[in-house]
Amino acid sequence: MRYLNLERLDELNAEQFQSRKPYPWVNPAGLLTDAGYQTLYETLPDLSQFSASFGVARAHGQRPHDRYVLEYSERVELAESWRAFIRELESPQYHSFLQRMFGRRALRLKMHWHYAPAGSSVSPHCDARHKLGSHIFYFSNAGDWRPEWGGETLLLDDGGRFKRSSAPGFEDFDHVAATESIGNRSLLFARSGNSWHGVREIHCPEGAMRKVFIVVINDPLRDTVRNAINLITRRHRTGGHRAVGRPR
Repeated sequence: MRYLNLERLDELNAEQFQSRKPYPWVNPAGLLTDAGYQTLYETLPDLSQFSASFGVARAHGQRPHDRYVLEYSERVELAESWRAFIRELESPQYHSFLQRMFGRRALRLKMHWHYAPAGSSVSPHCDARHKLGSHIFYFSNAGDWRPEWGGETLLLDDGGRFKRSSAPGFEDFDHVAATESIGNRSLLFARSGNSWHGVREIHCPEGAMRKVFIVVINDPLRDTVRNAINLITRRHRTGGHRAVGRPR
């Protein structure tokens, strides 16, 4: 079985994507094959594998982004369908698609799942500078998710007024574009200094959750520097650092 619809990937126009305002984005249907989408939906990772991330303070005074999180690694227990899909995402065909859309060759991918219950939201924010963009695959099926519950990603136009290090509300933006997030939909967008986006509070019944799988597209150099800084910071916090000297 194939999961990525390679013909649909080829149809997306890079020039139209890159010239879209207020920043590059596209919200196509059918980037997964119909059978592939249904299989992935039916074999999503179980909530027991996720870590809870609720009430975590964010920089710049922004509200917490409440959700359950599962970071992909080879050690994560997954259905074979998801392993096959991730192999396709790591393939030259998908990388070539991203290189064409973003207009650059050097990319590094990281992946994770987010499940968000009722009351969760994603406050308006711009992503960190090490990110080039994100490709969000939605897994809210029309059979179990109603539009009035929310969950769609909102693309926000500030007219260039806000610094990334600020905390505006949804009501502060000049224009809000709501993406389609039910069924076989995905959202690809490029990070910029004004790539504001978010998700309003979800109003779904208890037990229902907004489910997404996100491919984060990173700048390899910035990502390497960020990882090194994070490692040094963790060592200092735990007292595990040592002076740099002559190798032993």
